[in-house]
Amino acid sequence: MITAAAWAGKKFAVLGLARSGAATVRALLAGGAEVVAWDGDGAKRDALSPSPRSRGEGTSPSSPTTALATPPLPTLSPMGERALVIADPLSIDLTGFDGVVVSPGVPLNRHPIAAHAGDTPIIGDIELFAQARADLPPHKVVGITGTNGKSTTTALIHHILEQAGIPTRMGGNIGLPILAQDPLPAGGVYVLELSSYQIDLTRSLDCDVAVLLNITPDHLDRYAGFGAYAASKARLFAMQSSGRVAVIGTGDAASAAIADTVPHAVRIAVPAEAPAFGPALAGPHNAQNALTAIAVCEALGLDTDTIRAGLQSYRALPHRMAHVADVNGVAYVDDSKATNPDSTAPALNAFARIHWIVGGLAKSDDLDACRPGFGNVVHAYTIGTAAQRFAELLQPDMAVTIANTLDEAVKLAATAARPGDTVLLSPACASFDQFSDFEARGRAFAAAVGALQ
Repeated sequence: MITAAAWAGKKFAVLGLARSGAATVRALLAGGAEVVAWDGDGAKRDALSPSPRSRGEGTSPSSPTTALATPPLPTLSPMGERALVIADPLSIDLTGFDGVVVSPGVPLNRHPIAAHAGDTPIIGDIELFAQARADLPPHKVVGITGTNGKSTTTALIHHILEQAGIPTRMGGNIGLPILAQDPLPAGGVYVLELSSYQIDLTRSLDCDVAVLLNITPDHLDRYAGFGAYAASKARLFAMQSSGRVAVIGTGDAASAAIADTVPHAVRIAVPAEAPAFGPALAGPHNAQNALTAIAVCEALGLDTDTIRAGLQSYRALPHRMAHVADVNGVAYVDDSKATNPDSTAPALNAFARIHWIVGGLAKSDDLDACRPGFGNVVHAYTIGTAAQRFAELLQPDMAVTIANTLDEAVKLAATAARPGDTVLLSPACASFDQFSDFEARGRAFAAAVGALQ
């Protein structure tokens, strides 16, 4: 794991114990910090708790401030058995703490921790990584943000570096939590996908190469407006020191405006007739991803032939326009990672006759970004909490059936589709109304398709 000597003797509260939160607790303890940890999910708290026999005599398992002896973590702080306390940070005085580390899922605009923390910095695991960089062998960091395409671009850059024989780790909003990964040897490159929430919780991440792909309305429930959301993305460049590289897509007005404030930025503009840069990189959205990856890898010193070979050997991420199966001549495509209309739009333009499974927990009240691809849709099947609203939106333009569940939508689409058609799961919505995440939704789609065979 990645740790920092600077954490020794310091006190942190960790709120949220999913993958990144649990990794944060382990890293802080290994670095010699005292940690107060909490999650609203008792199962996640229990994962950090020892057996009842290891509790101090007379303590209560339900006490919010019970000190835990020898928690079952891979590496414990040398500070001893009271280094980890299970307690809700809202129930204790945080004066004197060095930081409150929250999950990116904690909505700071409405969660009471924002006021309760007072002057104590509220940070995330990416900020802790930034603090740990001084203890790591010489390396570089690439940080990638944007409303859409950042997972593909992150994975693509990581793949090109890996194929070139350069030591690399991928983390942030993708893959394993960065603090849980082993440090790279000298000359390595950390490639981080960064959501706006993660940037909000970061103060000192000085990226050697910072990337902004695009900005379209998203997550507006967490911001005062679109301008505040765009400003969050722009902070990635504000944290850079002089001499660093910035790569910015200029396909939308908000991103172009940010590029105007970063004089040294490499601007990425996608031509109208952009070529496919590899078998898994077709379409204008992937052209931007590829052109961005090329610019980043050139900034890192890779030659043209090496970059080209990496583009050709790259394969698509799971749940991103991924071909699941062909059943009776019909293709089934999993684009579950498309969690907003702008992310779905490229998929609707990628196939000719589409049976579109759409819906879930809506992030917006319209599907206007998808409209250019409506002509390719033969039939739409709406699911989740957005099922009724999306059906009303789509009925003027196409045949629509309210399916409610993903399983039912797959069955209905399979009955109606004919050879040569594509059944496309591209929900344009978050998954949390019916699934734990977009990955679980994608797996459920694959299972439903498997049941047809």
